[in-house]
Amino acid sequence: MIHDPSPDAGSPARTVDLRSASAWLAGHDLADARPTPLLAGRLAVRERARLATYVILAVLIIVSAFVATSAFGGFPPDHPLPLLALTASVAGLLLAQWSLDRWVRRVDRRAGATLARRAAHSIQPGWRTVLGRPYAVFTVATFAGAMVLAASTLTVPDPTVRRLAVVVLIGLLGATAITAMQLRHLLRRPVVAEDEESLTADVIMRVEDARELTTPSVQWTLPVVLFGTAPGWWGAAAVAYMILSLAACIALHARTPSCATVARRVMSVR
Repeated sequence: MIHDPSPDAGSPARTVDLRSASAWLAGHDLADARPTPLLAGRLAVRERARLATYVILAVLIIVSAFVATSAFGGFPPDHPLPLLALTASVAGLLLAQWSLDRWVRRVDRRAGATLARRAAHSIQPGWRTVLGRPYAVFTVATFAGAMVLAASTLTVPDPTVRRLAVVVLIGLLGATAITAMQLRHLLRRPVVAEDEESLTADVIMRVEDARELTTPSVQWTLPVVLFGTAPGWWGAAAVAYMILSLAACIALHARTPSCATVARRVMSVR
């Protein structure tokens, strides 16, 4: 990586970003690389975007829970307004995520335009590299399992349970769309690299972000609104789903190569 001024130089904000970038490099087996302002800026933007995505998903869960409470009062069981409000909220959150991804791509393009040179033989990693088959299977399985779990309660005669199931299904569909949008962004995001080390860092960031998308936080959270109203068999199935998916998540993170290892493999075959 190009040797720019030391992390102690420049404005306080840039100094903090450079120190954070240095810690990030050390944590990904790149301790010998010096952090550049380019990498520090990209990592800072990445952290802000990640925090904003957490907020978007939190809002989705909160709105879904709020709409679920309307099933117990305030609106008749067949009143469409709460579900319409939830659908509109999901659409607004999708728009917010799209705008966020667009902002990150714009920042990356501007950063790339400032480079005096680009890394030779640059790459554009595909989904098998960025996400990997095991993580892709896990992501599909957890979303499908949560959807089947929620849809199974649509057969329950109780209209309150069915209404809650629809709320959960809308929320899960919204979370699925947000995850798919983020993955598409990761795959289409321009490669910004000026040498071999910065190219390795670029790949690591992609793989790390993609793996974080596989954490089924929304899939574990939204079905909780059905506890206490759904039949006992459903509660047992929900607990089994959470335990199995948690065990699979832990095993997946423990047995798959690290992000740095994946990036080095990519660099060795390019």
